[in-house]
Order: sequence, then structure tokens, then C-alpha cells
Amino acid sequence: MFHVGNARSALFNWVFARQSGGSLVLRIEDTDAERSKPEWVQGILDAMAWLGIDESQYEGPLFQSDYAGKHWEAIDELLADGRAYYCDCAREDVIARTRSSHQGYDGFCRDRGLEFGDGRAVRFRTPDEGTTVVVDLVRGKPEFENALIEDFVIARGDGSPVFLLANVVDDMEMGITHVMRAEEHLPNAPKQELVWEALGAQAPTWAHAPILVNEKRQKLSKRRDRVALEDFRAEGYVAEAMRNYLMLLGWAPSDDREIVPWDEIVSEFRLEDVNPSPAFFDIKKLQAFNGDYIRAMSLAEFTAVVQPWLASDGVPWSAGAYDPAVFDAVAELVQTRIVLLGDVVEMVDFLFLDEPAIDEAAWDKAMRGGHAADILKAAIERYEAIDWNADTLKTTLEGIGAGHGLKLGKTQAPVRVAVTGSRVGLPLFESMEVLGRERTLERLKAAMARLG
Repeated sequence: MFHVGNARSALFNWVFARQSGGSLVLRIEDTDAERSKPEWVQGILDAMAWLGIDESQYEGPLFQSDYAGKHWEAIDELLADGRAYYCDCAREDVIARTRSSHQGYDGFCRDRGLEFGDGRAVRFRTPDEGTTVVVDLVRGKPEFENALIEDFVIARGDGSPVFLLANVVDDMEMGITHVMRAEEHLPNAPKQELVWEALGAQAPTWAHAPILVNEKRQKLSKRRDRVALEDFRAEGYVAEAMRNYLMLLGWAPSDDREIVPWDEIVSEFRLEDVNPSPAFFDIKKLQAFNGDYIRAMSLAEFTAVVQPWLASDGVPWSAGAYDPAVFDAVAELVQTRIVLLGDVVEMVDFLFLDEPAIDEAAWDKAMRGGHAADILKAAIERYEAIDWNADTLKTTLEGIGAGHGLKLGKTQAPVRVAVTGSRVGLPLFESMEVLGRERTLERLKAAMARLG
């Protein structure tokens, strides 16, 4: 699944590329066969396209595996220059020595002069002295003491180059000038800087964006938190709202606006203005954004964009029961009340079901007391002959309630549950007008029968 953090990084890269006249490069790092499948690649492409970054907006996808030969050319160069060496240390031995020294790999094989052999990894020879400076547009120029950087592996014992080495070579081959990624990769940056220097090339400019955290200020986890962009899309988040919200996770326009047109975001965004502190991925705030974007649509746009949910296989009404004209009659009311596009089904299902889906808790609360049956009975009698419009329906029910000393809110509760199945939703009288006299009376009579 496409993590929202990856989506935020993609957007930062895309906007920066558009501002600078450069190109966004999408690279699929597929050297780990177990974690790379064609359908997962397609998922990335589809998620990016939903955000607005379609295949016309980037170079690629390029695949890391296509550069495997270049990776080993670089490793051979580092070995020949003495900047790397073979290591036959078993993992458990490295772990044991690390625990005793508390400083990572201790350089056991540095000067043993090992040659190529089965199961032997290749390690980079980190300088013993000095510091490595990472030029970072978000974090300034953090410095790392070389003495505290272990001799890290650049090729595994099975012969496969690791992430650190492959990324450097890929960036060199692709002419990458800027890398925008999450803060969790910052510890890799000095190691990659060292590899760039050892290969005689200039490292790209870095920008390590803040990590995304949940309400407990814990880093977002795939196992614990909702992070898959595809899931948000399926629930009915609007792409423009998601895009706007993700751009504000670590950055804000100069006047602290939150709902910002996309062209203004592209114009105003600056990596230098990104806040390095962790950014709270607030789903409630994202929902508020989404609701704002839904309400900002024209009625025609809204009606069109919710159709996939109304026509999905998961709707509770029977095939052929959906009537576009009926939905059009309440679409404006629905638009002002839903937060997610997927909420539309529950909001209007009573219009297309033969019988409303009764919320039992709502039923118990609405029918409690001695007035519910009297109200339903009176409503049935008076609704038989009145003009069928929302205003008359409301006035009539107000009169029924007044006869029992009840305000409209209390009076309409049993009628609403009988007609719609719920205590909340669309305005009751407009709903009954659209539902029609015959179906409304059928439901009121069914509620009376249920009350006994």
C-alpha cells in the first residue's frame, strides 16, 4: 500500500520539480524480490495518479534492478581503491561484539586482506577521523563524526548490493540533484555522502521532511495506524483535499491559511520553510478538510463524484432500486451534511430500500414514553389528505406535538425513525416529500404495528 508519508514526499518532490523546471523521477527499488511485485508497483502508480501525479508528470517508473551492473562496477571501484573490503563475519558474531563494544561493527575484517568468497559481504571503510556534513534544506548542515559511523555493509553475502550503495549509484546514473525524503533516512545521509565522495562525485542536496506521527506522537505505523492512501480513497476522501492536507504536514503558507488552491501551493511552497519537527497526521482535521472540499463543489460535480458509491456492489438496496432523479432531489441536502463521499449511501439508503434499516438504539430512544404511538397515529390520519410538501408536513406535525405539549424536536423523533430508520440524517420533512405519501404512510403504519 502507498503510505501517506510516501505520498507527502512525492508531493514535495513534485512541487519542487515544477518550481525549478526540473523533472520528478519515480524509481522503484525492486532489488529485494520478496518485497517487489508488479501489482504493488501498479498500486503506487494508481495512488500517485489519484493525487494528480500521473505518468505525464514524472520520468519513469525506473527500476533499480536495471542498474545492477552499475552497482557492482561501483563496488569493484571501491574495493580497488581500498575504500571497501570483504568481510566473512557471521551475523551472530557481529552482534555479540557490538554488544560488548557498544559501537556497532568493530572493523574486525578491515585488514585481513580477504578475497572474494561465497557468503562474504563487502563493507565500506569509513574514515577514522573528521566529520561528514550533510547539506539539508530543512535541517541546515548537521555534522556527523566519522568515528561514530561503523564500516557499513554495501553488498550482502549473497552478492546483492544494499540500499545505501544502490541509491547512490542510481542517483549518479539518473542525474539526481535533490532528494526529498522522510527524516528517518537522515542517519543514512552521512553514509551516502561518504560513498559519493569515495566515487569522486558530488552528492545531491538533501531535504529530510519531518516524520508523521499519530495522536500519541508515535511515528505512524502500518501495523497500528491508518496509513494506506488507497484506503482513504476507498472511504471517500477527495484527492484535492488529501493533497492540500498532506502539503501542510510540515509546511504552511505565509498567512497560515489551511484551505489553499493548488496553484497557490505550487507558487508559495519552499523547502526552506518546512518545519523539521514531527507533523501530526490528524484524521479528524483531514475529515474537516474533506468536508470543506465537498461543500465547495458545484452540485453537478458533487452528484457526479458520488455516483461510484451509489452504484457499487456494496449498496444495501436491491438491483434497480436506485433512482437518479430521487437522488437529485436530495443531493444538495446531502452535500452539506457528509464528510466522506462514502457516507452518501447511509445518508440516502432509506429512499431506495423497501423498508428502512432500523437503528435499534434510535428506535428504543424515540419510542420511549407514552406519546410515540399517539403521534404516529395522528400523523397517519392527518397525512392522508394534506398537500404533500415539506412545509405542510412540518406544520402538521408541529400541531400534533402542540396537542401533547411537545416541541417539534420531540414530536418528530418517532416519525423520523419510522420513516428513515435513524434519529439523524437528512431533514425529515424534505425527506418525506421526496419519499412520497404512499411510502411514508406505509412506514408509519409499519411502526405502529411494531409498537403493537
